[in-house]
Amino acid sequence: MALAMALAIACQSRRRLALAMRCFERGERVHGAMLARGFAGWGMRVCVQDIRAEAAQAVADEIGNGAFPLVFDVSDRAGCIKATETLAELGDPIAMLWANAGAGVGSGLQDGKPETLEWAFGVNVLGIAWTVQAFAPLMTGDVRHVGFTASTAALRPVPADMGLYPVSKHAAFAIADGLSGELAAKGIATTILFPGLLNTNIWDGARARPARFGGVRRANPAISARWRDAKDPALMWPHIENTVRAGGGYLTCATEPGQAEAMAAWHDRLTASIVEI
Repeated sequence: MALAMALAIACQSRRRLALAMRCFERGERVHGAMLARGFAGWGMRVCVQDIRAEAAQAVADEIGNGAFPLVFDVSDRAGCIKATETLAELGDPIAMLWANAGAGVGSGLQDGKPETLEWAFGVNVLGIAWTVQAFAPLMTGDVRHVGFTASTAALRPVPADMGLYPVSKHAAFAIADGLSGELAAKGIATTILFPGLLNTNIWDGARARPARFGGVRRANPAISARWRDAKDPALMWPHIENTVRAGGGYLTCATEPGQAEAMAAWHDRLTASIVEI
């Protein structure tokens, strides 16, 4: 049986396993749970990862069909390495790994608390590196694909206020792109996903923040309207499925009016700035 972390490729003679990163509670509209459900639909056994045991277990129970939880903090490299022991005991190679964990942080860069900056970069950037360092060595089967979740925030200028999150996503794109080149050299395909704003609970991201970064803090629900009125992450799944089956690449999901035009305009500005010297 092969294992896929968050994403499963078509099953062959033995059943493959998918590990979905950062799923949160049962029934929530979040990217990790959407990926887990989608890969389970491919006939894969799903391993559900979250920093909280009850959240991972709830999603695994919802999926059923052999799905199981795996609890660790992606910003803790030692914890990531320790978690591989559980999967190594299964004796099955990982077919698909999806580095999906992300921390929603409403803070600036100049006035952000040190622990807030460390949390954002620990999860959104270093968490990608630690996930791949830990689990890619277990990808020894014939089907191997790694997915990364960045954000459309990485494809636009950084706003003057609340810049920490988009800056961390620019960095997430860069590290995912760099890892894609390294993985390609080992014969491992990759997909980088850029979701727009969707109906998730990212606005309340500190509800799962580790103590070393300031601990749990609940956001005021009054700020949630923009996300609650947004589109369901499940709308991305057919496009994710098509991209992965086609061998991977970039997938950008514009979700709001004018978003595609804003991204194109920024890239036009960058292109127009090129000079030859």
